[in-house]
Amino acid sequence: MQIIRPLTICLLSGTLLAVACSEGVKKDEKPVDVQEMTKNQPETHGAELKESDVIVSNPLNAEWVSGGKGIYEMKCQSCHRLTGEKLVGPGWKDVTKRRKPVWIMNMITNVDMMLEKDPDAQKLLEQCMVRMPNQNLVKEDARKVLEFMRNNDGEK
Repeated sequence: MQIIRPLTICLLSGTLLAVACSEGVKKDEKPVDVQEMTKNQPETHGAELKESDVIVSNPLNAEWVSGGKGIYEMKCQSCHRLTGEKLVGPGWKDVTKRRKPVWIMNMITNVDMMLEKDPDAQKLLEQCMVRMPNQNLVKEDARKVLEFMRNNDGEK
């Protein structure tokens, strides 16, 4: 009888825990389909930027760094790490030392054009095997992301 009591309590506790944990899950609930949700939203493509369109200065603009961090967290973090680690896309560590600012901003604002014309973008696609989605960022947002990347790479 002493063995049955702890066993019964353990089984009853496990059953109650399982019921309590499953109460919030609806059996008829479908997973969220992001592509379906955004299918009627038109993509925006930026005009190709020239080197003269991108002005980089020191010191960094702290407001842009902060704004770029927010954009990174919302739109970029699921595919890119701030380290050299490749996730879905390449890691961002030292990207501003490897690529010109205009290249980075064009990649952010107009992925399709870059993948069509730019050999380096095409090589990245071959390495990552996943096409970067259009995040519908305008030039001003891309500039903030660039400033955040520069900060991530240790610029002051």
